Amino acid sequence: MPDIDRSLVERVLAGDRRAIASAISLVENRDAAAVPLLQELFPQTGRAQVVGITGAPGAGKSTLVEKLAAEHRRRGARVGILAVDPTSPFSGGAILGDRVRMQSLAHDTGVYIRSMATRGQLGGLAPATQDAVAILDAAGCERILIETVGVGQDEVEVARLADATVLLLVPGLGDDIQTFKAGVMEIADVFVINKSDRQGADRVEQEVTALLSLATRPDGWRPPIVKTVATTGQGIGELLESLEQFRAFGEKNEAAKRRRREHWRSRLLELLRQTLFEKAVAKPIGDGSLDRQISELLSHRRDPHQMVEEIIGGFLKPSVTRNAASSITAAKVHHLGVAVESLASAVPLFQRLVGKAPDSEETVADQKVRVAVFRLNEVRVELLEAMGADSPIAKFIAKRGQGIHHLALAVEDLLGTLRKLEGDGVRLIDREARTGACNERIAFLHPSSTAGVLIELIEES
Repeated sequence: MPDIDRSLVERVLAGDRRAIASAISLVENRDAAAVPLLQELFPQTGRAQVVGITGAPGAGKSTLVEKLAAEHRRRGARVGILAVDPTSPFSGGAILGDRVRMQSLAHDTGVYIRSMATRGQLGGLAPATQDAVAILDAAGCERILIETVGVGQDEVEVARLADATVLLLVPGLGDDIQTFKAGVMEIADVFVINKSDRQGADRVEQEVTALLSLATRPDGWRPPIVKTVATTGQGIGELLESLEQFRAFGEKNEAAKRRRREHWRSRLLELLRQTLFEKAVAKPIGDGSLDRQISELLSHRRDPHQMVEEIIGGFLKPSVTRNAASSITAAKVHHLGVAVESLASAVPLFQRLVGKAPDSEETVADQKVRVAVFRLNEVRVELLEAMGADSPIAKFIAKRGQGIHHLALAVEDLLGTLRKLEGDGVRLIDREARTGACNERIAFLHPSSTAGVLIELIEES
């Protein structure tokens, strides 16, 4: 990993506009320096309110964002604006550039505006939007407004990122609400009927009210309907107040807190998916084997599914990796732990799948679990049945259902590994070794430090 540019970090934290621009460019261009930069900035994030503004093209999103930002500035808040536009087929950059349409904010040093290109991404957001939000947050922007590209029904990704989502509707588009029913209507925390001075605004309000009466949100929030005329600023104050009410509601509501937790779960999974993909393809692209495989596909000597399995198999092949700063690393995959409601039901099923009976069965009283072990070459599958409602397995099944409970990695020096990981900031469940199934020395790492996966470390015997 490249060295961190301390000067850039400090300038971003100080709100330097050039530094903010450089930092966002790094993440947009997937520069190697972006990750360490984001790691340094992340502890200073989490204070901004992020609002997504979405709706069909021509609904007045840019004008509304401009007026909403101006209102925030009148109230003393620093504002960041991310305007996501279609991608230029020539430069790869934003094709419209919303900054051109927000000239009244251009000389306000308390507002930072950035146009970002979707670069082929579906869902109305640019791939780097999440990281750009983190940079603006760390730079001291108290309100961050995201204007999506305006693609209609696919424009739902903003709800995964924003603390609040505003959906713009306008009268005079024919069947106004039908256009939005599939997905977009469900993401709105506040509805805005813009250009409400036009004929038909009352009908749009009636249709939205009727739709809202058909279902109740899990968090109990009833999205308000605000009428605005963005060109004159009419209704902007009311919109800001509605957003503040939703923010106060979310701070007290458990369902809203769970939604934020799910946002981060989605973010972690997306990063994991992206990183695994990049690591899996790096070697075959770098050594030219991918080109050779494509040649074999063109000649129909081999099929693509077989090639994919081989690439993944090579990537996941157990191997010992060592860091120059440490002699302690996981040596190989040891086993998968699978939570089941009943061994009596699960064992016969797995026995048919693997073609043999369990190699062992035992009770681990310390962990309140019964275990059936199937040895498959160098890797084991352990079926885990709870011994009572207070067992961790019982709690896992009650929350997530049956399925993979943990991944176990074999290490050469368990205590040394725990000390090294703890020193690196990894959260441990067990600071010392304990005895697990098959009388092995084990310890668990907390999922919050391991991308949401419960990791068990087992000392190689």
